[in-house]
Amino acid sequence: MADGTADARVLLLGKPGCHLCDDARVVVRRVAVELGVTWEERDITASEEDTRLYWDQIPVTFVDGVQHDFWRVDESRLRAALTR
Repeated sequence: MADGTADARVLLLGKPGCHLCDDARVVVRRVAVELGVTWEERDITASEEDTRLYWDQIPVTFVDGVQHDFWRVDESRLRAALTR
C-alpha cells in the first residue's frame, strides 16, 4: 500500500475514476512489494499545478523524482529502473 512518505522511490500521479490509474496502481504495488521499495500515490485534482501539468498524461510515474512513464506502467521497465 502507498505509505505517504515524502521519500518514496516511486510516485504515482492519478485521479479518481481513472481506469488506467487503477491498472498502474496494481503494477506499481506489485513491483514495490516484490522489490521492497516505498511508493506513494498523489491525486492530481488536489493541486491546480498537478492538474495543469499532468491532466493529459495520467497515470504518470516518477522513480527517484524523475518522470519515468505516463499513460501505462510497463512492469519490466519499472522493475529495471528500480534495480539499477
